[in-house]
Amino acid sequence: MILYEYPFNERIRTYLRLEHLLQRLGELLQRQAPLDHHVALITLFEILDVAGRAELKPDLMKDLDRHRNQLGAYRGNPAVSEASLDAALHRIEDAFTHLAQHPGKIGHELLEDEWLTSVRSRAVIPAGTCSFDLPAYHAWQHRPPEERLADLHRWVRVLAPMADAVQLLLQMLRDAGRTQRVMATAGQYQQTLPNGRSFQLLRLLIDDALGLVPEISGNRLVVSVRLMRQDDDGKLRAAKEDAVFDLTLCG
Repeated sequence: MILYEYPFNERIRTYLRLEHLLQRLGELLQRQAPLDHHVALITLFEILDVAGRAELKPDLMKDLDRHRNQLGAYRGNPAVSEASLDAALHRIEDAFTHLAQHPGKIGHELLEDEWLTSVRSRAVIPAGTCSFDLPAYHAWQHRPPEERLADLHRWVRVLAPMADAVQLLLQMLRDAGRTQRVMATAGQYQQTLPNGRSFQLLRLLIDDALGLVPEISGNRLVVSVRLMRQDDDGKLRAAKEDAVFDLTLCG
């Protein structure tokens, strides 16, 4: 099965991009080769680019505060487990506090690091990190793996409050979704969204054995899925057969 996700607004799109980059970074930090650590550093720079939006930190704190207020309203509800509610509120409070205690813009410490800035400025140039361009970086890549990893973990820790908040918010958003099995007739599916509901994320799970690629579009009123098939020449063409997939709307 292959999972596709489609964000309905720019804020969730940013969260998903950050999650994608953080997952890649996590994989690379388990390796020891210089090339893997080079890609890890490039990924760190990509995270800084995405996180560089001035409104990211306020958006994260606003979303955490909204979830805190929503969950707090369930206090005293006999249908809700107090232990589970306390655990969820504790996680939200921790994430909110750590973000609030982190001064300034997310990642500003890394942006002010002269050595990282020199590597970052050359990394955007094709082969710009060659030894004759950045001898200090070339020397860093030849240091023992444990030393390189120690540096990488030190830099990544700066982003921990943001990473924790993004992970928690996306988890709560996904947990709030309801899954339905639907049929795309002749490769097309459309669903009108209910009034009064504000959805932020669509999740689509489809059997990879079908060889189909979903093209998803949507707004606050309707979502559409068009199933495509890749030809031998690499082009995507509309599929004409019926196909079943799982659709989850999260809001």
